[in-house]
Amino acid sequence: MTITTELETHILRYYYVEKWKVGTIATQLHVHCSVIKRVLKKSGVPIVSLTQRRSLLDEFLPFILETLKKYPNLTASRLYTMVFERGYRGGPDHFRHLIALHRPRSTPEAYLRLKTLPGEQGQVDWGHFGHILIGNAKRPVMAFVMVLSFSRKIFLRFYLNQRLSNFLRGHEAAFQAWGGVPRMILSDNLKSAVLERQGDAIRFHPAYLEFAGHYRFEPRPVGVARGNEKGRVERAIRYVRDNFFAGRTWKTIDALNQQAAEWCEGIAANRVCPEDPTRSVGDVFLEEQPKLLRLPDNPYPVDEREEVTVGKTPYVRFDLNDYSVPHTYVRRTLTVCATLDKVSIIDGSTVIAEHPRSDDKGKQIEQESHIAELTAEKRHARQHRGQDRLAQAIPLSAKFLSQAAQRGYRLRTITANLLEMLEDYGAVELEAAMAEALSRDVPHPNAVRICLEKRREQREQLPLVRLDLPDDARIRHVVVRPHDLNDYDQINKMTTPEDPHHED
Repeated sequence: MTITTELETHILRYYYVEKWKVGTIATQLHVHCSVIKRVLKKSGVPIVSLTQRRSLLDEFLPFILETLKKYPNLTASRLYTMVFERGYRGGPDHFRHLIALHRPRSTPEAYLRLKTLPGEQGQVDWGHFGHILIGNAKRPVMAFVMVLSFSRKIFLRFYLNQRLSNFLRGHEAAFQAWGGVPRMILSDNLKSAVLERQGDAIRFHPAYLEFAGHYRFEPRPVGVARGNEKGRVERAIRYVRDNFFAGRTWKTIDALNQQAAEWCEGIAANRVCPEDPTRSVGDVFLEEQPKLLRLPDNPYPVDEREEVTVGKTPYVRFDLNDYSVPHTYVRRTLTVCATLDKVSIIDGSTVIAEHPRSDDKGKQIEQESHIAELTAEKRHARQHRGQDRLAQAIPLSAKFLSQAAQRGYRLRTITANLLEMLEDYGAVELEAAMAEALSRDVPHPNAVRICLEKRREQREQLPLVRLDLPDDARIRHVVVRPHDLNDYDQINKMTTPEDPHHED
């Protein structure tokens, strides 16, 4: 609070001339008692000391001070319980107020402003930016941020987790974007980098240590609870949060990363460099880039590798989803090698299956050949397999088939018809037609087909024509030669208008 000359004059007059108490002056002038005491102390007027009333805390104060000396961060609620058990009967709220007066204050720490040489140091950290819902999966949006300490050049990329594989991918992508590697990289003591630490004794993650050896940089974790040692990347994350992410719209991680790359080379690179306000970050980076370590000729393999076991069904579980394998590999241990886009399943050195990677949860990603081979051997499983395929493509089909079963319809025939319509019309159209049929309380494939054709007519599309030929190569590959129509032209010339058999 700012103490004006007028307020100071009133306080001194009321205290010295009118003999008002400090509390009375504070009440009448609507200021805090500490303001009154500050004015009196500054003016040199002696404050009449009043006889202090004995406090319930007095006899427990030596115990409290000794405890706080040993455990300065002990909470007031825990301390209250300890003195209450020893006979203190004061209220907890007033006790907290008194403890705040006696708690030892930590000495403020002063920090040096450090400068680094060009190409000498990079700092890296993760930032959490909320979650994204992909199907049934709620995935965290994690920002990998690396900054060069000299030029403050920022590299930013978003991932759906902060596992070791993405930690290494972020490093490699930053090195490729900068065209070089800093000699030292500061990081937190996160599990991707440090497995165990006792003081200065550090046990690095073997994969991270091997990665650092490949790119020839020194990994250096900061001290425990010493985030200030990597303040440049901490400020960079705050800058990303305020200047890039706030108010931004995006639909996929790939789209967000595309925007992040443009931002790093645009707005972030054109900002003023804190080390040299006369130049931009991009200009200083041009000076620093030749001082970076040269990239090795071959990149480090950063794909995820994980051993998986195939159960009774021909699927392996990886990252919350099931991926199909040939049924001959059940009850075996295989290896999953995954990039951000593809999942490869390997037996020894042989790739037995490849699938597009899904970030959803609880999905079955399949190759038709894997399931077709198993279905051919399991004839009785065809109906259930068809229902399962419908459920994966159209969740509404479970309700449709349930109502059809209640009416006594043959589920095998209905399933076959719906699968045929799924191939012809696609999942989106079939689901809409199913919903319309259920709204009319007609859970039958004929009703679904009518709805599909009606929707096709509304879009003015041609009717669908299915050509069902026998599964016989002699028929499917037969060449049909059209008849020569010259004979009909000759007949037309021989016909005259007087011919009674002539038709106009």
